[in-house]
Amino acid sequence: MPNPILPLWEYIPDGEPRVFGDRVYLYGSHDRVGADMFCDYRLKIWSASVNDLNHWKCHGDSFHTRPDQLHQADTDWTDHELYAPDVVKKGSKYYLFAYILWAKGCVGVSDHPEGPFKLVSRYQYDESTGGDEGIFNDPGVLVDDDGRVYIYYGYEKSHMGEINPENMTEILPGSYRENLIPAGDGETDFFEASSIRKVNGLYYLIYSPRKGNRLAYAVSESPRGPFVRKGTIIDNGIDYPAGNNHGSICQINGQWYVFYHRMTNGTLTSRRACVEKINILPDGTIPQVEMTSLGFEESLNPYDIVPADIACVLKGGCMITDQDYFTRMVTNIYVNSVIGYKYFDFGEDYTSGNMTFSVKVKGAGCMCNIHILLDDDQKGKEIGCCEIDRHDGVYQAPVEKVTGRHAVYLVIRHNYEGWFKECFDQRNLFDLLSFVFIK
Repeated sequence: MPNPILPLWEYIPDGEPRVFGDRVYLYGSHDRVGADMFCDYRLKIWSASVNDLNHWKCHGDSFHTRPDQLHQADTDWTDHELYAPDVVKKGSKYYLFAYILWAKGCVGVSDHPEGPFKLVSRYQYDESTGGDEGIFNDPGVLVDDDGRVYIYYGYEKSHMGEINPENMTEILPGSYRENLIPAGDGETDFFEASSIRKVNGLYYLIYSPRKGNRLAYAVSESPRGPFVRKGTIIDNGIDYPAGNNHGSICQINGQWYVFYHRMTNGTLTSRRACVEKINILPDGTIPQVEMTSLGFEESLNPYDIVPADIACVLKGGCMITDQDYFTRMVTNIYVNSVIGYKYFDFGEDYTSGNMTFSVKVKGAGCMCNIHILLDDDQKGKEIGCCEIDRHDGVYQAPVEKVTGRHAVYLVIRHNYEGWFKECFDQRNLFDLLSFVFIK
């Protein structure tokens, strides 16, 4: 399954991946397409077999702050939006920890990792010892090897407390700590989006730094910190229209992944779940990875139809847009826009001297060219150029034969000159639906 890893009509940001039994579960917020606010009033859960990460199952709504036709509200003190949940297993039960905008957060319980979750209580804590006024912004929870339970949260300051394992709602007196990640250079200082993992005896606090298009991490030898900032895992601001970030790491069948989200529809509030492979080195560090179109795939097949909206590089104002449940495209394509895909496996050599590039577009009354480059959008080898007419349609062009593994960049240009040039420099030239390479 390429990125985004869920059906393209689904928007699950703030993903917390958890492996329970033989399935990996993705817990997260729920955005609505084209909305002008983050998240809505329900949580949805998706899962996949650890042995088949290309087929995800929706388990429906798991928790609500507002009633709908099928569900009663699970909260009676607020009907505000649900943000950034986490789920852990303690004993035979699964506990949901939820952040609720402008309201006290809560804990739910279920016999099953997919829920639905029944409310246990709001967080219980001693107000004299902190607690973020009961909000517990973006909670991340750890059940340690000794059975002790810790919760990490905060906005602009990183907080933590220890949870009573007997009831999973009470913050133990005297356990509260703040500023787990000491202030530093500003850009990498803690902002929000706490997520905690224990790997090889070390505690990893994954978070969104002040430069919020990144996922960063800090490490400690103790669940109580202090945590030392180590670096960036992934950065949405590279070759993409940025947007905030929130996610975590997860090991599935021996391979580590970072789950994150990226924006669509020209807004920060329509975010889709994505994933990249990562490595955790023997010294405990995580080398930064690039955003790709791969998801769980090893490579993309250029000879299968490629939907435009799996692009991982968007430059020059272009964006991924939903037209409806069935149609998604890259829009706002201007002169010098770049649309990139990483990585295709073109296979071994074959006898033909060239290939054909075929592209489906929605016309915008302009004539322009798609230059097809490999590996770099500036200095990469150009293997062909496809002319796009003014109308909807499928356009083709011969391209040089390609072998091996490559990123593909579509660089958009036009040939208008004089006073026409300025006019068409400022126009959407076409919308990109899909493309394919044909041997």
